[in-house]
Amino acid sequence: MRVITTVKEMQDEIMKHKGVGKSIGFVPTMGFLHEGHLTLISKAKKENDILVLSIFVNPLQFGPKEDFSTYPRDFDRDRALAEGEQVDYLFYPSVEEMYPQVPSVKVVVQERTDMLCGKSRPGHFDGVATVITKLFHIIMPTRAYFGKKDAQQVAVIDGLISDFNFPVQLIPVDIVREEDGLAKSSRNVNLLPEERQQAPVIYKSLQKAKKAIGDGEINPAVLTNMIKGMIISEANGEIDYVEILSYPQLKPLEKLVGSFIIAVAVKFSKVRLIDNIIIQID
Repeated sequence: MRVITTVKEMQDEIMKHKGVGKSIGFVPTMGFLHEGHLTLISKAKKENDILVLSIFVNPLQFGPKEDFSTYPRDFDRDRALAEGEQVDYLFYPSVEEMYPQVPSVKVVVQERTDMLCGKSRPGHFDGVATVITKLFHIIMPTRAYFGKKDAQQVAVIDGLISDFNFPVQLIPVDIVREEDGLAKSSRNVNLLPEERQQAPVIYKSLQKAKKAIGDGEINPAVLTNMIKGMIISEANGEIDYVEILSYPQLKPLEKLVGSFIIAVAVKFSKVRLIDNIIIQID
């Protein structure tokens, strides 16, 4: 595995491989790798000739009151995990390398942002779209792998690829969970012991809603109230949102039909957790 820190060297390496027809699999991350990331890496490794993993904590997607400075980082651990997964290239640029001057062009996301996490994080997905646009131009991937836990991010990237005609295949990968159902996340380490015991109720509430849908319930209001009631009764966290929307368009629904997402965010004392399930009703 080669660790590369400059844009030019990364592009030069990629051009060599693309010149002889090799496929490029790309997994963009902000580091502090966990099993969810390793699942993306494993899938990308199987489906491509060359695997590139990026680690870059992108300052553009953090708001003024968010956790950029405290976001967990452990590069030595991440490098060892990447080597263990037989990653070919680890792209690890500095902020100065990715943003050497004030940008003269800005990527602004106009759809799929004014709900879920985007509602309380103005500008967040502009930052995501900007860095992914840059990374797509640097890595030039055949396929790019994103976890479904950040389902709104997947929807935004889907729109970005479509609108800007990137020759990239988006591969969404299922959420990886702990044994008790909690979605794996780098931020889980910030849960207090009592909160860690309570947090699995988020997924339990989603499963309860899924069962109700299977039993014939198609009213979104009934289902959101069911989820909220269960979380309130079993956890001390503050519910940020419970929303049911079409997917990936992220539009409100009066009744459940087609592909839709049930998404939840809960704020605990030091961390905000998100989770979701995506369901198809024909």
